[in-house]
Amino acid sequence: MNFRLCLLATTALVSVSAAALAADPGEYDPMIPEAPVVEAPSVASGVDLIIELGIGGDVSPEYEGSDKYSISPSPIVGFGYLRIPGLFDIGDTGPEEGGLSIGPAFEYKGERKADDFDALRGLNDIDATYEVGISVGYEWEFAEIYGEARYAFGGAEGVVGEVGANAIYRPTPQLVLKAGPFATLASEGYTETYFGVTAAESANTGFRLDAYDPKGGLKSVGVSGSARYEFRQDWFLNADASYSRLVGDAADSPIVKAGDENQFTFGLGISKRFTLDLF
Repeated sequence: MNFRLCLLATTALVSVSAAALAADPGEYDPMIPEAPVVEAPSVASGVDLIIELGIGGDVSPEYEGSDKYSISPSPIVGFGYLRIPGLFDIGDTGPEEGGLSIGPAFEYKGERKADDFDALRGLNDIDATYEVGISVGYEWEFAEIYGEARYAFGGAEGVVGEVGANAIYRPTPQLVLKAGPFATLASEGYTETYFGVTAAESANTGFRLDAYDPKGGLKSVGVSGSARYEFRQDWFLNADASYSRLVGDAADSPIVKAGDENQFTFGLGISKRFTLDLF
C-alpha cells in the first residue's frame, strides 16, 4: 500500500473543501465555466513493486527430526505486488483486506554437516537447499486459507508444499493475530535426502542407524500462530511460533527415531515495507 499517496490525496481533499467553504457563495453565472472535477489518484498509482524486507531470529531444531535446538538469524522477505507494464501484474496494492492473493514463494535450508551432530555422525553431508515456487491464498475478514508449492534444488531435489488455514483477529488496525492448522508434503527425492539412510551410511554409523529408504507424501502436521504489529507507518514487529509433528515415512526414519518427532519453532523480527516506482 502507498500510504504517502493516500495521505496526499486526503490532504488535497481537505484543502479544497476548506477553500470552498471560505469562498463567497455569490450567484451562479452561466458565463463562467465550472472548474473541471479532478479525481484524486488511486492508491496504486505509479506503484510497480511492493516488497517487505527485515531481519529476525529463530529458535528451531538443529535439523528436521532433531531433539536439540539452536538460535539463528533469519531474513524476512515478503512480496506484496509486482507490475510489469504491458505484461502482467500480481499481488494487491489496495488498503482493503481480503480476497485472492497470488505471489512467489521462497524457502532456504542451510547445509547439514553430519559431524556437527552426534546423532548424525557417519551420514553424508547435505548442501544447502533452495526452494522457489508459488503461493496462493484467499482471505476473508476473520479467516484465510493458503497453499504453497515449491521446487527444491541444491542439496535436495524434489517438490515440497504446504497447505493451511488461519483464524484472524484484528483487535486494532495496527495489530493482526493469526492461528490455525497446517500440513506439509514432500516428494520422494526430497524425503530420501533428509530422512533416508543408505546401506553405506548405515555401516559408517556402526549400524547405529539402520538403512532406510523413505517415500514421499505427507511429511508433517501442526499448528502455528503469528502476531504482527505496525508500530509506525510501513514498519512492523513480527512474532511467530509453531508446533509440528513429523508423520508418515519421515517419522519412521531412524534419524527421527534418534531425535524427536515433535518439532517447535519460535521467531521474532522487525521489517519494513517498501513501495517502489520502477518504470
